[in-house]
Amino acid sequence: MTYAVRYYTKTGNTKRLAQAVAEALGVEALPISEPVEEPVDILFLGNSYYAFSIDPEVRSFVQSLDKEKVGKIVNFGSAAMLNSTYKKVKAEADKVGIPMEEREFHCRGEFKGVHRGRPNAEDLKAAAGFAKSFLKP
Repeated sequence: MTYAVRYYTKTGNTKRLAQAVAEALGVEALPISEPVEEPVDILFLGNSYYAFSIDPEVRSFVQSLDKEKVGKIVNFGSAAMLNSTYKKVKAEADKVGIPMEEREFHCRGEFKGVHRGRPNAEDLKAAAGFAKSFLKP
């Protein structure tokens, strides 16, 4: 199995999660400004809610993916108020014909003092554990 990790962040919270996920998988976490050029079985995509939706850059990134290069997308992220971005990311992935893994990782993220310190060490450990569940022996 081959893996890639891409993320979009405005506060740094999702980047920290992406780094934990990538370390668990033995790959590098890269921002979505870095295209997925090599074929991967699983693309872990970190993102969050901004103004009640995924950021337009995330939408454009997913729309730019080549279904011949990406086997499936695994969603992960953090947010202060809203929960999962799964449905929003899946809607974009469906447009380009890339399946979404049903399982995802989500935790609270600090924003303007709300959920101070999140994601914390326990969140990062949980994100790494989630990623490891995809490793094939």
